Amino acid sequence: MIKQLPIKWMVFLMLLTTSGALLAQVVSGTVIDDASQPLPGVSVIIKGTSTGATTDFDGNYTINATNGDVLVFSYVGFETQEIVVDDTTVNVTLQPGVALDEVILVGNRSKPRTILDSPVPIDNIGVSELINTGQPTVDKMLTYKVPSFNSSNQTISDATAHFDPADLRGLGPSRTLVLVNGKRKNQSALVYINDTPGKGEVGVDLKSIPSAAIERIEVLRDGASAQYGSDAIAGVINMVLKKDVEYSVVNAKSGITTEGDGFNFGVDFNSALKLDDNGGYFNFTLGYYEQEKTDRSGNPGGDGLFGVLYDAGIIPIQAADGFLASNGQVATAQDILNGTTDWQQANPDQGAIVGQPEIKKMDIFFNAGVPFKNGEGEFYSFGGMTYRKGKSFGLYRTPFWPGIPGQNSPGSNPLFDGIGQYQGFQPTFETDIRDNNATVGVKWDLLGFNADLSGTYGRNAVDYEVNNSINVDLGANSPTGFNVGGYTFSNTLANLDFSRNFGQLNVAFGAEVRGERFTAIPGQPESYFGSGAQSFPGLQPANAVRAKRENYGIYGDMEWEPTDALLLGAAVRYEDFSDFGDNTSWKVNARYSLGDQGAIRASYSTGFRAPALHQIYLSNIQTLVSGGTISNQGTFNNVDPIIREGLGVPQLTAETSKNIAAGITFKPTSNLSLSADFYNVKVDDRVLFTGEIGFDGDSGSNNPVEQILLTNSITSLKFFINAVDTKTTGVDIVANYNNIPFGNGKLEATLAANFNETKIEGTINVPTILANNGYSDAFFNRKEQSRIVSARPKSKILLGFDYDINKWTFILNNTYFGEVTWQHASNPGNDQTFSGKVITDLILNYNFSEKLSASILVNNLLNVYPDEIDPGDDIEVDLGGRFKYPWEVNQFGFNGTIISGSLSFKF
Repeated sequence: MIKQLPIKWMVFLMLLTTSGALLAQVVSGTVIDDASQPLPGVSVIIKGTSTGATTDFDGNYTINATNGDVLVFSYVGFETQEIVVDDTTVNVTLQPGVALDEVILVGNRSKPRTILDSPVPIDNIGVSELINTGQPTVDKMLTYKVPSFNSSNQTISDATAHFDPADLRGLGPSRTLVLVNGKRKNQSALVYINDTPGKGEVGVDLKSIPSAAIERIEVLRDGASAQYGSDAIAGVINMVLKKDVEYSVVNAKSGITTEGDGFNFGVDFNSALKLDDNGGYFNFTLGYYEQEKTDRSGNPGGDGLFGVLYDAGIIPIQAADGFLASNGQVATAQDILNGTTDWQQANPDQGAIVGQPEIKKMDIFFNAGVPFKNGEGEFYSFGGMTYRKGKSFGLYRTPFWPGIPGQNSPGSNPLFDGIGQYQGFQPTFETDIRDNNATVGVKWDLLGFNADLSGTYGRNAVDYEVNNSINVDLGANSPTGFNVGGYTFSNTLANLDFSRNFGQLNVAFGAEVRGERFTAIPGQPESYFGSGAQSFPGLQPANAVRAKRENYGIYGDMEWEPTDALLLGAAVRYEDFSDFGDNTSWKVNARYSLGDQGAIRASYSTGFRAPALHQIYLSNIQTLVSGGTISNQGTFNNVDPIIREGLGVPQLTAETSKNIAAGITFKPTSNLSLSADFYNVKVDDRVLFTGEIGFDGDSGSNNPVEQILLTNSITSLKFFINAVDTKTTGVDIVANYNNIPFGNGKLEATLAANFNETKIEGTINVPTILANNGYSDAFFNRKEQSRIVSARPKSKILLGFDYDINKWTFILNNTYFGEVTWQHASNPGNDQTFSGKVITDLILNYNFSEKLSASILVNNLLNVYPDEIDPGDDIEVDLGGRFKYPWEVNQFGFNGTIISGSLSFKF
């Protein structure tokens, strides 16, 4: 029940909104630029007073003024206008003045600002800049536009190969909040549990948002939990969708690698409808994209991996009945070890496929708004749906793969029969991914405040299939295709936000209520019977989950400008979660303006990240090669009595952070802008995914871990736990120099760089039972630690040139990916550092007319690859030569040169 406000508070609010304006009238209007586009963030001041207002996202404003008052309209990059009030409606068209600084909305609810005027560092990336990277998806586009953002293709990593973990400032996928039009985007249903960057974390499926629907992307590179809540420790990515467009646009693009594989094709359509004469709009996007696989596997020759294990007496290697060695005789184990069988000679790559997966993707997105009350309010809605199917590959099961019958088997299973002898098989891991989100809301004026009430629903679901495989325990009666289960994650949000400008003071406050739901669905019985389907045993009924939680949050945000030069800001947010408790985060920031030439800025904030429901409740069994054997590894969830009581693992709780940042922006001329920002982020109680905890090799010990392994028929176990404190230190540098006369054209140059380092601080928190039984080293070993401290480049530098002349545009981008280091689990002598490399992209664009243009794009012009893996004395590092390039600390992928062509048509 809503309680009526006390009379004294009603009187206070009335006085607050009418004080000094008892004789005034409400004056409203819209401010647009010379291209008839609305301008958000324009300052509207009654001349000679401190009474003012700011235009909203659609360029609309309201202010209390009397006839004869002079309204002053000012905006960075435009000429200031003064207009005498003689009506209740005053519409204004501002004319360009000096070069426009990019306007940003994220990180500030009360007043849009420019990049150079912001108290925190923000990147603003337009859709043309995204497209000019030549990359196929938003996550890859950001990788080549934002130095502190990283994402790269993964391979032979189950579902992770179809999502590609992405992170900001090297802090992992879980610590970057993603917004769409300022509203929280749902996370994906997947936990990255394979040996890739971001292992054990949960992120947003950035492939689910088509670039054709995006007007611009704002990247807030500063802790923002006090403003936006959980997950914003590293920063915020806000994707602003298109509204009105001058033309409908069709884009088509196709490309292929110079190796002749990885063919891709994409087409998208974007258009908008005018709903009424008051600024109503309906923008919609349709898209389709597909890509074929690439293969950059090594050349193992023989089956070296299993040869080493065989020589060590760990596993047997079997020869197939009728399988021939090079001398025409039946193959022996020694022939296989020497790589001299007919099959090995004919298949030097051992059937491995190491590269990008196959993908087919379809998108539909919309963004709509209908104003009411003469533009004083707006009903709005936006959202979309992405559907994509993918196919990646497991390791090829050779005819002598351990545990696979080598002899002909009775029955009709094609993987056993065929041409008289068992020939092996290539399991495929196939995904069916659906991501959908929708927001509906209304904005209106309430007692002088800008009010925004909205509801959002988002869902990500992924179903798995393993095909071209068998369950050995079912023999020749085994299916060759398996439904191995899947996951879903959804959230439902309600937001109520208020903001108002009181001249020198901007205030904002609001509340959010959120519900989350995570489900795990078991596979078909044949997929998990016995040892399960080869390459990925299905989720079992014991792994099934239907978990949910709720939380609510309230926040307050304030900015005060006591002088034209000084800006002071503060924010505080309280959140309470139903499953682990509450948190209060706060933030303060300041900016001192250097006039038109830049500013000095600084911020300090605390933050938090709630453990994902996935991390709390995920459990499964995986097949992997590790610790000298091929085995099934079990992941136990955090609420399982085996973990909580048997091993003494505490309940997962929130990570907390402290973020300090300071920087300077400088604009010596209208064409040149510079910024440099230092940051230091400390994260306490970081949630990690443990290393492999297995048998200790002492047959006489009474080890509680081994009892768990034997009972569950697994050789190792893993789980999630708050156990690590980290400190990340870095600096971001950005320089833009545009409108440089060069011949008969104009040149623009951009230099951007990020340098960062993450360290593990203090000791790792190992549960007592595990420490007492000798698992301190294995708990979070050197290899797992390297995923936090060295799996992403510690430096990345972007140098780009954009040259326009007549109908031509020439773009040359150079991206330096710094070195990364892979650490061996136990032997530092096998560590390897992969050197930094420069990737060069060339784009040529020609405008046949105002409505038709074409481009040729060459990504990785110089065909640069990462350093090759040196396995040292551990053949597991490259799986017997199957992997040629690093994948656990992947810098930029290993597809080589990609040549593409695109065509854009407007109508």
